[in-house]
Amino acid sequence: MRIVIAEDGVLIREGITGLLTRFGHEVAAAVGDAEALMAAVEEHRPDLVVTDVRMPPKFSDEGLQAAIALRAAHPRLAVLVLSQYIEQTYASELLESARRGGVGYLLKDRIGDVAEFADAVERVASGHTVVDQEVVGQLLGRRRDPLARLTPKEREVLALMAEGRSNAAIARTLTVTDAAVAKHIGNVFVKLDLPANDDDQHRRVRAVLEYLRG
Repeated sequence: MRIVIAEDGVLIREGITGLLTRFGHEVAAAVGDAEALMAAVEEHRPDLVVTDVRMPPKFSDEGLQAAIALRAAHPRLAVLVLSQYIEQTYASELLESARRGGVGYLLKDRIGDVAEFADAVERVASGHTVVDQEVVGQLLGRRRDPLARLTPKEREVLALMAEGRSNAAIARTLTVTDAAVAKHIGNVFVKLDLPANDDDQHRRVRAVLEYLRG
């Protein structure tokens, strides 16, 4: 897969580049600011962008705004935000675009396993949504009692869905059967008024995004 990386920290940028190369991916460009990111995507037409949120010149949300602009210009471009920060203002807007292709938002300090990170990269590139549970929690907190219709177990299942986990992975995490997970997910779909005629992947994405709109 062809990847463009945007990260202003030189050591982190080189580390991500080396890691992705080790897993067999082509890093077409590794840049240090949002303007260079935009240019690199236009030049290399990557399958995936991995970007930080805060980059020069203002170190506020340049990377995330660039990601949103790139998704608007290239709706099928997969984007993985990898940051120390949760930028609530634009994170919901980026994640809402997940229905058009893969999107992820992971926190650097919470990535404890290289293989899991590599798997997240591949899942986002394949069109899935992968979101750290801390990101989901903060964005959900922007709305008043957004999970009021869900039971505690359904909330757990929804949080794990937001991390991009499969039904089998959710079942292992919660120590329940696959059938129980499927039932909880079905209840979530019903309580969130998600139409049954949508495909399951689309409904899973919408189940998460319903609460990320602010």
